[in-house]
Amino acid sequence: MCRMFGGAAMLLVILVAGVGTNLSDAADWPQWRGLNRDGVWTETGLVERFESAQLPLKWRAAIGSGYCGPTVAEGRVFVMDRMVKPVRQERVHCFDAETGTPLWSYAYDCVYERVQYEAGPRASVTIDAGRAYSLGTMGHLHCFDAKSGKVLWSHDCRKEYAANVPVWGIAGAPLVESDLLIVPIGGKDNACLMAFDKATGQEKWRALKDAVSYSAPIMIEQAKQRVLVYITDQRIVGLEPRTGQVYWEQPFVPKEMEITIATPVFDGRHLVATSFYDGTLLLNVHPNDLGVQQLWHRRGASEQKTDALHCCISTPMILGEHLYGVDSYGELRCLDLKTGDRIWENQTATPKARWSNIHMVRNGDKIWMFNERGELIISRLAPDGFHEISRTKVIDPTQDQLDQRGGVCWSHPAFANKRIYARNDKELVCADLSAKP
Repeated sequence: MCRMFGGAAMLLVILVAGVGTNLSDAADWPQWRGLNRDGVWTETGLVERFESAQLPLKWRAAIGSGYCGPTVAEGRVFVMDRMVKPVRQERVHCFDAETGTPLWSYAYDCVYERVQYEAGPRASVTIDAGRAYSLGTMGHLHCFDAKSGKVLWSHDCRKEYAANVPVWGIAGAPLVESDLLIVPIGGKDNACLMAFDKATGQEKWRALKDAVSYSAPIMIEQAKQRVLVYITDQRIVGLEPRTGQVYWEQPFVPKEMEITIATPVFDGRHLVATSFYDGTLLLNVHPNDLGVQQLWHRRGASEQKTDALHCCISTPMILGEHLYGVDSYGELRCLDLKTGDRIWENQTATPKARWSNIHMVRNGDKIWMFNERGELIISRLAPDGFHEISRTKVIDPTQDQLDQRGGVCWSHPAFANKRIYARNDKELVCADLSAKP
């Protein structure tokens, strides 16, 4: 009896310890591309292979259309959408991350003017210190109490700062740095980028006369300094985040029209910028001073006759001495990072089509890919090729984002709580990715 009780007690200890480990390993996805905007997912204890061709869903919640990818923090999921009836509005939603229960929603009137691809908001909601920050297609900036949905402050950036909304809308997700919220606005009087007090919404600085791109700003460490990096419609710049002072700049001028959507990628020494028409630019980021040097810029003759990577929606990834990314028609490629030379190309991860897309997230030695067909792929990327481990369907493509090829899933998913949170133009879904006990 004592021996049996001892075994049961030991089993209980193991189970409790296991639960504790799972909870401590859980990680939020509080902004665009994860905790550090680098497409890295740190959770462990994940499934090695999928058991079926359709991933079982934990919950689903009805939403409207939009390109905005979900974000997750402190047990809540945030996403934006657009409604056109009975009135044209953008909405910000908050759901319970465990159950999908709606917690709050906020709607505001928003008429899209001269915007193509009208499915809805582009920028992911940024969550920080109990606040949620949303940026709409036409420049409506809101700060919410993340728990209650109360509006703490807001700006209509078109009215207040004459924001020049590009043809596909304002898309760069707001970035929190210390006590500042940094937002790509494209306003007049050197207001391409603006910084606000994140608690009060008070303007702190504005910088650059350029127009905005569709890319999101990031923060890097250079020469023991924090440096704000952003791709405008004409150049890539590094700025002092407290003041907006320009440290360095490198031209990245569009040959045709500006379609820079991919986020800059930094590996500690190299910085990558890529655009649909204008190929790939690789910079050496000086480690001991605030400067950069162009290593190479490769651009093909057209969107179909490409060189290096002409990324559209997908952000590439640096792994060691190689650069991996999805080209203009969905070609998954591996490049030699030093030269930009192509090592291999693969067309099995996503179908070949104009703007065909994959979002890539690194977890340990594996790359998790969410393609535009709504499929989730566990893989390894290496100089010797694309190694698919397992694939499953998460969510169906819908046609509001793109009324071609049966629709697409272009929104970046969130990976948090050992789950995937993904959306299309009809619903937000959650599925478990944890390994079975």
